[in-house]
Amino acid sequence: MRISVTGSIATDHLMTFPGLFGEQLIADRLDKVSLSFLVDDLEVRNGGVAANIAFGLGRLGLAPVLVGAAGADFADYQIWLKEHGVDTDSVRISATRHTARFVCVTDAEQNQIGSFYPGAMSEARDISIREVADRTGGLDLVVVSPNDPEAMVRHTHECRRLGIDVAADPSQQLATLDRAALRALLNGPRLLFTNEYESVLIQERSGWTEQQLLGRVGTWITTRGADGVRIRQAGRTDLDLPAIEVSGTLEPTGAGDAFRAGYLAGRAWGLPDAAAAPLGCALAATVLESTGTQTYTLQREPLLARIRTAYGDDTADTLAPYLAVLP
Repeated sequence: MRISVTGSIATDHLMTFPGLFGEQLIADRLDKVSLSFLVDDLEVRNGGVAANIAFGLGRLGLAPVLVGAAGADFADYQIWLKEHGVDTDSVRISATRHTARFVCVTDAEQNQIGSFYPGAMSEARDISIREVADRTGGLDLVVVSPNDPEAMVRHTHECRRLGIDVAADPSQQLATLDRAALRALLNGPRLLFTNEYESVLIQERSGWTEQQLLGRVGTWITTRGADGVRIRQAGRTDLDLPAIEVSGTLEPTGAGDAFRAGYLAGRAWGLPDAAAAPLGCALAATVLESTGTQTYTLQREPLLARIRTAYGDDTADTLAPYLAVLP
C-alpha cells in the first residue's frame, strides 16, 4: 500500500523559564502587557503532524509520500526525513515564507505561552494530489491531517474524484473548520482519527451524532491516552485495547502521531485492527519516553517484547515478520 501523508510541516522552538509567569503579571494592569522572560535553554525540534506521521511510517519501511508546504529553510529537515525513508519530493517550497514554526516558553509549573506561525503552510492549498499520484505511480491511501483548512478540503475532494481512500485526521483544526468544511472531510473516509476530547468536539462541530458519524466513516479510531484506544465500526462491537505502560514520561507531544504511524503501517500490511492498534500503541509509548517527536529509535526485539507483555504472544508473533526491517 502506498500512503501519502498531507498536513503540517513545522519546527518547534521550545524554551524554559525557571520562574513563574504569574509572578510577572500585575492583576490590574493586564490590559497593557509588555514582558520579556530570560530563559534557560532553547531546543529546536523537527515537527508538524504530517512530518511526524511520515517519519514513523518511514522508520517502519513504508516509504510514505509527504505532501505539504515548507520554506527555503526546510533543506536540512528535508535531508533528515529522506534519510529516514520519507519521500519528500512532493513538498512545495515557498519562495517567500518560512516553514511553519511553533515558539513556546514553559515556566516552572508547566504553564506555557506559545505562538504558531503558519508561514508556508498556507500554500499547501496549491498542491495537487493528482500530480502527486502521477509522480509516484499511484496512491492507495491519503492521510488528511491538520493543515491549511482550504488544503484539507481540496485534498479530500481530489481523493474522492480520483477514487483514493482517505484517512481523516482533523484534530487541531477542528476549532478552525466550519461545519461545511468539516462535513466534507467526514464524507466517507476509510479511517477517522480522533482523541477522546475530539470525538465529542467533532460531533458538536459537524452536527452529526456518534451513530451518524459511524454511518459515514469506515473505521473510527479514538486514542484515549493512558486508557488505550477504542476502534469502532458501524454494526460491530467496539474493540478496546489498553495502552502500553510507560516509565519516566518526558514529553507527550507527538505520541498521537506515532500511534497513527504504527496503526497505518499495520493496515498497510493487511493486518487486522487487533494487531495494527498494538503496534501504534507501542510506537506511542516509545515517543512518550523520548524528548522530541522524531528523536526516538525503534529496535525490533524491545518493541516486540513490549507488545508481547501488553497484548500477548499471538499479537507479537503476528507482527514479528513485518518488523524485520528494524535493527
